Order: sequence, then structure tokens, then C-alpha cells
Amino acid sequence: FDQLCTFKAQHGHCNVSGKDERNKPLGRWVNQQRVSYKKNALNSDRIQQLDSIGFIWYLKGDGRPRSWRDQFDELSEYKAKNGHCIVSKNYARSKSLSRWVKAQRMLYKKNTLSSNRIQQ
Repeated sequence: FDQLCTFKAQHGHCNVSGKDERNKPLGRWVNQQRVSYKKNALNSDRIQQLDSIGFIWYLKGDGRPRSWRDQFDELSEYKAKNGHCIVSKNYARSKSLSRWVKAQRMLYKKNTLSSNRIQQ
């Protein structure tokens, strides 16, 4: 975590490429955090710690980083349009939104979703 903080201070972001030879171990660690998060295998303390430095959990297919806030805003738009937050896995506009909603629900059920996110 400390190495990631140093990287962010130097580069202004937390998206460490595993392809960069100088940062390969850190890139692998960052990737493992994302994988663990997606599998709901990351404890809430680590999630909050990484959130506190602006860690981006999901990367959109086009390479554009997707923050939790981006996903939440997309869900808010979906709800405004559809009147609910039950996003089909076949939702044409963004299949990743369905996966993200599912992940948030799983975190909530495991009591690992931070309270500030629940309140939103």
C-alpha cells in the first residue's frame, strides 16, 4: 500500500501497469487488489484504505478508468430512466453496470460495503 501511495504521489493516479518493468511487482499487486475486490475477497479495511487514495476498482473495456463514482452515476442515470436499479446482465448500454451492481449487493450482504457508500 505504501508503494502505491508513493506511486500516486509521483504520477497522480493509482493505475500501475504490470507491463512497466520498473513497477511490475506493484502492478501485479494492484491487479490482485482488483481481482480480490471483484471476487468480494477483500476486507473492508483494505477497500476503505484504497478508496481513500482514489483507487479505481474497475477499468472500462476501452481502457478509460472507471471509478466507483462513475459507476454510481451511471446507475443513478439508469434509475432515473427506468425507475429501478435492477440492471439486467443484458443491458445493452453497459453490461459492466450489471456486474458492478451485483458486486455492490454482494459487498453489502457481506457487510463490507463502506457506510458512506451505503448512504449514497
